Amino acid sequence: MTAERVNPPELSPPTGFSHAVVATGSRVLFLAGQTALDTDGKVVGDTLPEQFERALANLLTALRAAGGAPADLARVTVYATDIAAYRAHAAELGGLWRKSAGRDYPAMAVVQVVRLWDEQALVELDGFAVLP
Repeated sequence: MTAERVNPPELSPPTGFSHAVVATGSRVLFLAGQTALDTDGKVVGDTLPEQFERALANLLTALRAAGGAPADLARVTVYATDIAAYRAHAAELGGLWRKSAGRDYPAMAVVQVVRLWDEQALVELDGFAVLP
């Protein structure tokens, strides 16, 4: 995939995301929402950063299993049950993202939700990638 990150100077400078991504490739991969589930289907991690790290790892595992890499991500949506907590941990979450997925940021959105499928889940990530 080739990805052109578009961040117009007329918009606020992006931090940890791109305003737009022009992706060219031959296959589109849609990634299901991933929470902090372990292989037994149990939510692991008591804190938002712990759960974010596991949910991201799960998303990247699905991406890699389909033949993709983090740089192929074109769009990711983060669903958080507490947006204030997400903002409070934003720097740490950004560090976890960079450690696992690098600095080729997809277009992103963070949305607060009342709850997720598993009551213990604090965060869920889904998205799509364009694969070569």
